[in-house]
Amino acid sequence: MSQCEITRQQFSESLTDTFRKTVLLNKWIIHKPHPKQAEFLLEPSKEVLYGGAAGGGKSDALLMAALQYVDKPRYSAIIFRRTYSDLSLRGALIDRSLDWLGGTEAHWNSQIHLWTFPSTATLTFGNLEREQDKYRYQSAEFQYIGFDELTQFEESQYRYLFSRLRRLENSDIPLRMRAASNPGNIGHDWVKQRFMVEGKKYGRVFIPAKLTDNPSLDQTEYIKSLNNLDPITRRQYLDGDWTARHGGSAFKREKFEIITQAPADLEDIVRYWDKAATKPKASSDPDYTVGLKMAVKQGNYYVLDVVRFRGPPQQVENTIKQTTQLDKVKTRVFMEQEPGSAGVESADHYSRVLAGFTFTAIKTTGSKAERAGPFASQVMAGSESNYGNVKLVNGTWVNAFLDELEAFPLGAHDDQVDAASGAFQQLTVQFKPFATSIEW
Repeated sequence: MSQCEITRQQFSESLTDTFRKTVLLNKWIIHKPHPKQAEFLLEPSKEVLYGGAAGGGKSDALLMAALQYVDKPRYSAIIFRRTYSDLSLRGALIDRSLDWLGGTEAHWNSQIHLWTFPSTATLTFGNLEREQDKYRYQSAEFQYIGFDELTQFEESQYRYLFSRLRRLENSDIPLRMRAASNPGNIGHDWVKQRFMVEGKKYGRVFIPAKLTDNPSLDQTEYIKSLNNLDPITRRQYLDGDWTARHGGSAFKREKFEIITQAPADLEDIVRYWDKAATKPKASSDPDYTVGLKMAVKQGNYYVLDVVRFRGPPQQVENTIKQTTQLDKVKTRVFMEQEPGSAGVESADHYSRVLAGFTFTAIKTTGSKAERAGPFASQVMAGSESNYGNVKLVNGTWVNAFLDELEAFPLGAHDDQVDAASGAFQQLTVQFKPFATSIEW
């Protein structure tokens, strides 16, 4: 037997022993995990997403994982839902924990939603209803952080909580970020990107689980209930299908050709900015600032790059300036001008910020759907089996871009659609600014 094989065997034996001690012999875990749940509890990676379909035993799996190390002194775990009402519903996490732990030596503090165990270990239930609620935990320390229904959260909330994942030196308690979720909701795109697209590359593990993986549930009756849903939601909840989206008919992702490199000597290059009008803290799912770079050559349109982010005004300004410098003088820069005096002031401000570059502020007219029409026509050109006239240069932004366009106009966001429509419009006016534009 090779050294590599011995190492694998020892690793497997170690995991099995850990599972026996922390799960099978754990008096706080009153249910024996089903195979998919056991896979979730055994997974040694730091970041794991479980589930997909409804009824796969997601909440039980998160609670089991949180309880694995409560016999260890100073162990601290927390499980989040977006709102407190989500936590406190009948059958939800708090109610479930009371059913499991009520009448034991563990002490429940209903004021702060905290279980304390004889070892001094703790399990907290928290909520992050508003974006800024994440800062309530900026002095906390956890070895286990769980998110129930991850697609209900902002990516910024999830990523911030990594800063609270830490332990004392020489501690043998693993650091674990665990989540469970169905497809859909406001976080669908970023969760899919993080775990399905980027997952393996960055050591993020997705463990799919369906209704059939949870024999504790009356599957026949639950399927009858799910069959009352619309076809898209049913595919998301019953099949755990992350490709099922509530979308429109303006764009189809299969009409975009993905290329590895843009052709040389592009005829014209523009970067169009659609600035978010909503501050990041003002909404649970605010708009993005998007800067889309597009070029044209011989009747084909190339989306070269998309910068997409949320941030305060100074971050927006710094990012736009830096991106423009990286694009260089050859790229003409456009920005959608908001109506009213504030829009005029902003346009004047950016004309100074981007001094030395070709900058134009554009007053838009018509609905978003009307403005997207000419660009959509180029995307959907040609026969059903062929690509259209718009090509995408492969990059990390492509999946989020296609997800948004495919959902338009029924999706949660349309910032990338607006930026693409604006860039396309400027490429088709052949250097002649609209009467509604302001040249600086």
